[in-house]
Amino acid sequence: MTTSPTDLGILVGIDGSPEAHAALRWATEEAVLRQCPITLMHVVAPIVVTWPIESVVMSFTEWQEENAKHVIEQARETVRGSVDAASAPPVHVRLRHDGIVPELTEASASARIMVIGSRGLGPVGGVVLGAVSRTLLHHARCPVVVAKEGVVRKSDRSRPVLLGIDGSPASEAAIAFAFDEASRRGVDLIALHAWSDVAVFPLLGMDWHKYEQEGHEILAERLAGWQEKYPDVHVSRRIVCDRPARWLIDEAKDAQLVVVGSRGRGGIAGMLLGSVSTAVAESAMAPVAVIRS
Repeated sequence: MTTSPTDLGILVGIDGSPEAHAALRWATEEAVLRQCPITLMHVVAPIVVTWPIESVVMSFTEWQEENAKHVIEQARETVRGSVDAASAPPVHVRLRHDGIVPELTEASASARIMVIGSRGLGPVGGVVLGAVSRTLLHHARCPVVVAKEGVVRKSDRSRPVLLGIDGSPASEAAIAFAFDEASRRGVDLIALHAWSDVAVFPLLGMDWHKYEQEGHEILAERLAGWQEKYPDVHVSRRIVCDRPARWLIDEAKDAQLVVVGSRGRGGIAGMLLGSVSTAVAESAMAPVAVIRS
């Protein structure tokens, strides 16, 4: 295993929440598969006040620092408990004092993958930060995996990887990531293409077979070359006539990982394709990898 001094490996945002520990368990397994380090990042948000309460601020700051130590130690325990000691990846820690999104976004430039919980705890316990996860999906500079509590289970290791393909060139990076993950895990890959972005049902006179054939042609075009590069990965192709998010969320129940691109047909740079990525990341009962092209 070789890593550069700036290689953070698998970057995990930690805040002590159950969702963050779910992200840690997935990230630890991924670090073992990739034979790379795992970096735990905890960000202490700055306190902004407009009146003189120095003693209160100092007390809260001290609590933040003590809490940070506790969060980091708990995270280390989760990593140790997720794999055998012999296969445990190197663990690095980064403690920062600034905005959560800017710090994680900057660090993501040196990471192979960033793993985050779907929501977590803010500076005061119980404050939901679901908006942080959604923002990072837009701005992170590496693939982002969103993991939820209760969906990262070791019993799922034989389940397939699910890939959403929209037919656009932007999905190429997602295809590469999905094949690589399926190969590393030794499981099948399901490539799903939905030819409609809106809720529709076959109407009288609609030539469904024509659309189905076009869907298979799109899949064949996008998958061309990847099956030759990964001959060990068995690929199943699925064509559906409905909104992609609905089908990906439904199929995710039987998958160990869902992979989607961050934008595609009709998309604008920096925007999520029809909110498909956001919807799947928020609702799928499996870890979701969002890949920016």
